[in-house]
Amino acid sequence: MSAAHGAVRGPAGTVRALALDIGSSRTRAWAPGLGVLADVPSGPVRRGRVMDAGAHHRLLRKVADSAFGGSAFGGSASTGLGDTVVMLCHPVLAGPEQREAARRLVAGLGPARVVSVDSARAAAAYAAPADGGPLLVVDLGAELTEITLLVDGLVQDARQAEVGLDDLPEPGGSPAPVVHAAADMVTDLWRSDRTGAVRGALRRGVLVTGGGALRLDLTSRLALRLDARLRLANHPATSTVRGAGLLLSSALRRPGTAPGRRGAIGARPDRTR
Repeated sequence: MSAAHGAVRGPAGTVRALALDIGSSRTRAWAPGLGVLADVPSGPVRRGRVMDAGAHHRLLRKVADSAFGGSAFGGSASTGLGDTVVMLCHPVLAGPEQREAARRLVAGLGPARVVSVDSARAAAAYAAPADGGPLLVVDLGAELTEITLLVDGLVQDARQAEVGLDDLPEPGGSPAPVVHAAADMVTDLWRSDRTGAVRGALRRGVLVTGGGALRLDLTSRLALRLDARLRLANHPATSTVRGAGLLLSSALRRPGTAPGRRGAIGARPDRTR
């Protein structure tokens, strides 16, 4: 199988790769050589939590099958399952139970391995500037707003509010609830910071991802509240799954990384408080 069909060629041979982002509003999938190959309504997901595992399992099976011609997971025995690794995105402040429930849901599809990455590091891998330094990532989602401080590529601190675009009045409703929540969380991070990293990140520019980055009324008001320049990610609604796919592809190309090895992908610890 070539890289044009969702595969990565690494030192251990060709490995199929798939990145999944299960959001409150949309579930998205990315594969090398194919790009974003699924962007569908999530269904029974609330505030980042899967509420109906059975229904979402069926949805993920359809998404996975579409990636590899109907035989990725639970398909023809001739394709095998030992060469498929899934990178699963999760909210930065998702608890252990929430992360484990999502991992079990994906593992039930039968891939060789499931690894995970938080949404802030994934988005930064795709959309962050390459000049280094501390980074604030503002994820404006459908039902969650998360603010994350990354230092040297690791999560230093984060905040989450259960408010998002779906909570705004329509049509053309004021984005004030999301703007206020995001700005208050940045202020809280700044007050808790003893290293000056938040101040440095604000000077460099704040990376904004998620569907809310497409609303200019929201981002313009947020920039005024923060008195900072915003860096709007390219493809903000899908930057998380794109970044997760890039991280997975890069890891699978490293020597010693194979589907069955634990700790080889995404092994750097977070320092989220």
